[in-house]
Amino acid sequence: MEKSFSESYKAAGVDITAGYKAVELMKSHIKRTMTKGVCSDIGGFGGLFELGKVKNPVLVSGTDGVGTKLKIAFLMDKHNTVGIDCVAMCVNDVICCGAKPLFFLDYIAVGKNVPERVASIVEGVAEGCVQAGCALIGGETAEMPGFYPIDEYDLAGFSVGVVDKKKILNNKTMKEGDVVIALPSTGVHSNGFSLVRKVFDVEKADIKTPLEALGGKSLGETLLTPTRIYVKPILALVEKVKVKAISHITGGGFYENIPRSIPDGFGAKIEKNAVKILPVFDMLAKTGGISERDMFNTFNMGVGMSVVVSKADADKALSILRSNGEAAYIMGEIVKSDNKIEIC
Repeated sequence: MEKSFSESYKAAGVDITAGYKAVELMKSHIKRTMTKGVCSDIGGFGGLFELGKVKNPVLVSGTDGVGTKLKIAFLMDKHNTVGIDCVAMCVNDVICCGAKPLFFLDYIAVGKNVPERVASIVEGVAEGCVQAGCALIGGETAEMPGFYPIDEYDLAGFSVGVVDKKKILNNKTMKEGDVVIALPSTGVHSNGFSLVRKVFDVEKADIKTPLEALGGKSLGETLLTPTRIYVKPILALVEKVKVKAISHITGGGFYENIPRSIPDGFGAKIEKNAVKILPVFDMLAKTGGISERDMFNTFNMGVGMSVVVSKADADKALSILRSNGEAAYIMGEIVKSDNKIEIC
């Protein structure tokens, strides 16, 4: 088949042939994500996915981007991990009601389509999909000269999942004495980077030299660490334990996200000393002179997700999570309160 080409469009800054090359380069990455329900190949106008056998299916969707964490990727010239962040920010939301992510689509907007760089970005997206057990069934790469600098891009996407209606998590069963379990984060994840970049002045600072305070990693490496994807451990947990609530700790930190899963009349009492704060957050607070309250209200502080279960199920829940690769621990309990969260 003869592929389209426009000399006039190329003169305006959009090279259609670069798009074809990018698609060819990314095909091997996309192939890794194919799951049983996929009914279409890359290149069509829509991605097709067969829902499968779910008695009373409810579709659950989530959408997000990577935000200004991308600036770190530009500075480090490393582009194959931010796709994991993009997937994570979506699928980690979808699983908060107990749904299984089915598929993902991405949107990459570039100042100039460099096929190898676009393929590297998609490599990360595909890796995130593999970690989440969902398929990458489509996407879009838009070359937008004059809108983005030629060496920069934006990345966003969305995921759709499914849950049987009777299995949707219900926090109405929450009661005093239930425990709040922490699932550790891998770092800053993909939130608060406008503040991170300001505090560390990343455009001018040396972010490539290894630092003892960060375990021998450079600041750039540490900040670029991909967001952890919790799909498989959480799905394993909800199959065997009655989970009452799940919170994905993103922008707004503890104070904004944990209350979203707590019903009126109750609050989460978090033991500050129990939270395993990562070194990068101590460095952020010290360098930026950021108050403890603001730190817990902006960053995940080392906790990427919280789960509420009954006290009787706590040991079983911890065992399941740990056997699925999560160093989970108890960081608090549910109390009767008009204040949805207290960190003490």
